[in-house]
Amino acid sequence: MKLLEYQAKEVLSTLGIAIPPGKVARTSDEAAAACAELGPVAVKAQVPVGGRGKAGGIKLASTPEEARAAAQAIIGMDIKGFKVPLVYCETALDIEREIYLGFTVDRDARANVLILSAKGGMDIEQVAEESPAAISRLYPNPWRGPLDFELNQIAYEAGLGELARPLSAVMKKLHRAISDFDAVTAEINPLVVTKNGDIVAGDAKLETDENSSWRHKELEQKYGSVLEGDPYEVEAKKRGLTYVSLDGEIGIIGNGAGLCMSTLDLVQRAGGRAANFCDIGGGAKAEVVENALAVILMNPRVKGVLINVFGGITRGDEVAKGIVTARDRLQMKLPLVVRLSGTREEEGRAILRQNGIEPGANAWEAAQKIVEVTSPSHGEVPRSGGGEAQRSITR
Repeated sequence: MKLLEYQAKEVLSTLGIAIPPGKVARTSDEAAAACAELGPVAVKAQVPVGGRGKAGGIKLASTPEEARAAAQAIIGMDIKGFKVPLVYCETALDIEREIYLGFTVDRDARANVLILSAKGGMDIEQVAEESPAAISRLYPNPWRGPLDFELNQIAYEAGLGELARPLSAVMKKLHRAISDFDAVTAEINPLVVTKNGDIVAGDAKLETDENSSWRHKELEQKYGSVLEGDPYEVEAKKRGLTYVSLDGEIGIIGNGAGLCMSTLDLVQRAGGRAANFCDIGGGAKAEVVENALAVILMNPRVKGVLINVFGGITRGDEVAKGIVTARDRLQMKLPLVVRLSGTREEEGRAILRQNGIEPGANAWEAAQKIVEVTSPSHGEVPRSGGGEAQRSITR
């Protein structure tokens, strides 16, 4: 679960990390009232992506009227595909310097890593590319956490020795987000040092592990409905599907993350682009397959669907029933390519054949076929409706 800035700051505040005073505003009048109460503010778009400043989503306001105008310009704007539903009006900071501080998962090292850099306020990837020596890293013991001498050492390595003691305190508090909230990313950029010497979170990013959401229902209840994000991912989540939107035109359904990933690779190798990643799971039933197809067909960019199922726990006959049922109920007219093998594959293939779908077992040929039949040379295919026969193709 990705929290918005103000949500992440509220969480960090419970860990003892200082944050500037601020108020959420859903209208321009609320933004003006916040400025009247707080004084000069930064009016910030609340979306779960970076680059808000470059997109015009952060504006300074010295008066309530300026705050009102800033909120009017920001609320409703599109930032990287997210419509801004509200702004956060935060007391403007008297900045002396900006620091980058964050914990994330280093998948190559199979460990959490603390990253500290004296160059804050910009993307850490850019710092790593332009000034790799400006970044210090620490891989704390996952059982005991970072020790004081380790935190002091990384502060000195980053050229922040004069701030080692207060920085160590902030780093220990931020590390608690991993154990207390199952965070996979906990980032403060910039971590601001004010001219008075205070260390304050100027921004915040917090992403928790969805697999642990059952342990943090209070976060879901408190923040889950503020920003819906990608409409297809939201709908898929409601239907209990594992789904990620991509930017292609070929819908993908598979049972198991590994099989889905390999199917994406096969489609790309064949010259196509996947519109999504959709894993129907190891024991998928007919209704799950139908739900997956329904979500995929909501995307107007989709020109065809590839279903790749290898049966272990999943029964081929159940998958076949789901495919046929979904096709009929959704009045699907797009090209459909099916690869079905494994448990009860013969029964499943028989069901497909009885309903006009000739199945195949070769995943590479299936990927090539879906790319071929969705290419511009094959022309446009109606999405739904009418009495035309379903165009179902398999290899």
